[in-house]
Amino acid sequence: MKHMHYSDVEAEIPDVDGAVDVTIRWLIAKKDGAKNFAMRLFEVQPGGHTPSHGHDWEHEVFIVKGSGELRTPNGPKKFKQGDFLFVEPMETHQFYNTGDDILQFICVIPITD
Repeated sequence: MKHMHYSDVEAEIPDVDGAVDVTIRWLIAKKDGAKNFAMRLFEVQPGGHTPSHGHDWEHEVFIVKGSGELRTPNGPKKFKQGDFLFVEPMETHQFYNTGDDILQFICVIPITD
């Protein structure tokens, strides 16, 4: 079992092109013995965003704090604290913080080798 406060997990700057003012905390990951899913907490500063990208797996996302929009080829989808989103596999997507406060969201993905 693992039980911690999120602030005790190191915030890392993602090593990907296109991320602006974003940090990620790997709350639960393969290194913790998780075999199926990883839970990550993203923190995006006002005006910041994740890179535009797509991949073979889905995302389940819960907005903990703040507001923004999910940008996809089908247009932007606004979200706010308490909302959840499902991003389908291979859907190009990008999270933008359009608010005045920090955006925090939990993103759950499958662990792949």
